[in-house]
Formats: sequence, structure tokens, C-alpha cells
Amino acid sequence: MTRYFPVSLDLEDRPCVVLGGGALAAEKAQGLLAAGARVKVVAGEPVAELRQAAAAGRLALVEREYEPGDLAGAWLAIDASGSDEINTASRREAAGCRVLLNVVDRAALCDWIAPAIVRRGPLQVAVSTSGESPFLASELRRRLERELGAEWEPFVRLVGEVRRRLRRESVPAAGQEAVYLGLLRSDVRRLLREGDAEGALLLAERIVRAPRPGRVWLVGAGPGEADLLTLAAREALATADLVLHDALVDPDVLALAGPRTRLVDVGKRAGGRRMPQERINAMLLEAAARGDEVVRLKGGDPFVFGRGGEELAALAEAGVEVRVVPGVSSATAAPTLAGIPLTLRGVASSVAFATARGRGGARSDLTALAAAADTLVVLMALDGLAGTAEALAEVVGPARPAAVVAAAGTSRQRVVRAELGMVAAACSEARLEPPATLIVGEVVAAASARGLTEATG
Repeated sequence: MTRYFPVSLDLEDRPCVVLGGGALAAEKAQGLLAAGARVKVVAGEPVAELRQAAAAGRLALVEREYEPGDLAGAWLAIDASGSDEINTASRREAAGCRVLLNVVDRAALCDWIAPAIVRRGPLQVAVSTSGESPFLASELRRRLERELGAEWEPFVRLVGEVRRRLRRESVPAAGQEAVYLGLLRSDVRRLLREGDAEGALLLAERIVRAPRPGRVWLVGAGPGEADLLTLAAREALATADLVLHDALVDPDVLALAGPRTRLVDVGKRAGGRRMPQERINAMLLEAAARGDEVVRLKGGDPFVFGRGGEELAALAEAGVEVRVVPGVSSATAAPTLAGIPLTLRGVASSVAFATARGRGGARSDLTALAAAADTLVVLMALDGLAGTAEALAEVVGPARPAAVVAAAGTSRQRVVRAELGMVAAACSEARLEPPATLIVGEVVAAASARGLTEATG
């Protein structure tokens, strides 16, 4: 397979030739015109778009089929004729007069190939599959177009203006980078997206005049797989200086952090040593005081049995800016990924959530919840599961359907279904490992009876 060297060419006022008169040829011609080229199109039967462009003086149109010599003087050429005969002849001429030629959909005849391009003013993102699959290149371009909204054009121009200003003022490279990072992490793009250009400029000016102090993001890592993260969580990870993460956050999620991001494990696994919450709070405050962009990455949702509220209070009391990014909680994700609906018409109309917190037996409030709700979901349930199940069985009966979902949302996901009185033994036999979620209720049996299956496994 040919290995291509990606470049961005300056075609301003350079002569370029397009062979062919169909819609594809018109598209190629428009691309060259957008780059500032002087375009000549040679086509026996040009489409209306080409005739209109010629009538408006935007391009030169030669209404006949290709003839040898049509590429003379060209700096770049595209053969979009779709004719094998013309392809062969244009290839021969291009080689003789040393014109760089692209023959559409004929990679073997090409000197260069055209990538799929996302254009946002001065920002251009080119996607190429080296000619293997133009469809995939186009599909990736469409995805990038959704992620890179229209606000990126004025944002890139704004950053360019700031860059020129900083250089005029002889700001050192490290200082410039700090400003660029500040702009990237700020709300400037959001303001531009909302049409508030004046507000964006005012905020940018504040960032240029004085570096923004440190900030902390409380981010939900979801139940496991990186695909279940929100876009806001992905962006926070990509731009963070420091990530303090729970022990059970999936490695694929951590891999989304930037190449220079420091990753620090501040969690614990069942039975291991726990870093005191006070120490975690202190680390967050210390990093923010240094001016770092900090992500406190917590499994599931930061405010669902995650002590996110305690960390928020400590940071707010110290005057540190905090942003909260919700995550998909294991409380709802684990049952869903196992194909177990928490409520089901005619079976269950109420649901309660609790955490076992690794204790050897169920607390009184846990058993009270089991008695009050049709479905009970217990997070962090594996440690002390036997005692929890025994206590719950005294309230709802040992025959109550139950399921334990381990490593929900990852490739390691496993589900064990059994009656409540037998579920601990079944999990032990299956050698399940945390994190794991216990679901107790008739919905477990109903899901199996109705043929509902795991979303992953």
C-alpha cells in the first residue's frame, strides 16, 4: 500500500485543471476555488453548476472532451472524467509535463489523494484512509463536524490574534502556552457557540492579562467502559494537569487523559487500605493552589455514594472554582446492562438504592428499604455479600430473585442470577470480583422470563 505524506498546499492564484463535467468534477472544482486556485475545467457535457461558475467568471470552462496538452502549465490537476481512456491519457501527459495528478477513485494512477476535510475557517482537519476507503474517511469527517461546531472558526481566529499579540509583547513560550491552555479550558468557546462574541472577547482578555487560578472538576467515570463517558467528561480529562481517580476506574477511561496528565490513584479495592477523605481533599486544594486543572474522577456518578458532596463542600469553603460533570451511575447502569429493568409494568413500580459499604451484614436502613420497595439495588455489594443477603432474606424471603452484576459496562462484565438465599454462594463459585452491584426483586425473574439479555458481556 502506498504511504502518503500529508501536506497542506498553498494554491492561491495557482493554475489547476479539472477534467470531467459531472457533479463530482464540480465538487472538485469548488474545492480548488475555495483554496484560491485559478481553475480550468475541461468537459464535453458540463453540469449547470459548472456553466454558472464560468458565467460568473469564477473559472474557465472548455466545453469539449480532454485532449493532450490540456494539462500544460497546470500546477495541480484532477481527472474526474470517469473515463478509462481519459484516465490513461491524462496520466501519461501528467508524467511527461510533471503535473501532480489525482485520478478520482484510481489510486494507482494518482500522485496525490484528496482527504475528507472538516473546515472551520482557518481550522482544517483532514481525514485520509490512504485510498483504502473513501466512505470511512467521509464518515469520520461527518463525526468530526458534529464535534467541532461552528464556534471553532471564531475561536481559532481569536487564539491567532492572541498569539500574535503575545509574540509582539515577547512573552516567553511557557507563558504563551499557559494562555493558550487557559483559553482552551475556558468558557470562551461556549460563549461563541451561544452567539456572545463580546462576552467571549472580554473573558479572553481576562485570561491574557492574568492566568486563571486552579480549578477542580468532579467527574463521573460511569460504570466502566469509556464509551459511556459524557463528552464533557472526555474534554475535562483531555485538558487536565492532574487526575485523582478511584482505584476501580477502568484503564480505558484513564487512557483518555492527555499525554502530560499526571494520574494518581486515590481509591482502594475491597479489603485494601483507603486513603483518608481528608487527604484527598487536601490534595485537591494543593493542586488548585498551584494553578492546576484538576479532575477528581469517581466511578459512576460523583454524587451517588461517591463522597462528591463532601469534596464539593471542602473546595467551595476554600473558594476554589468547581465544575461538576455527572456520570452514568452503576445504580442504574449495571441492571440495565444486564438486561434487568428496575421497574416493569405489573411487576415493580418502585425502586430503592443503597450501598453495602463493604460491611459484613446489612444495615437496618438497608433492610427497611428492601421491605418498602419492589426493587432494591445495592452498590459495592460483593464484600460481605453473604451477611447482606441473609439479612435481606429475613425481610423479603430467601426465594426472592436476585442478581449480581460485576464489572458492569466493560468487556469483563459477568452476571450471576440466583435466589437471594443462594446468591452469595453462586457468586463465590463464579469467583466474581468487584465492583459489583446486587439487584433484588421480581424484575430479575421477569427479565429472564421475557428473554431480556445483557447489553454487553
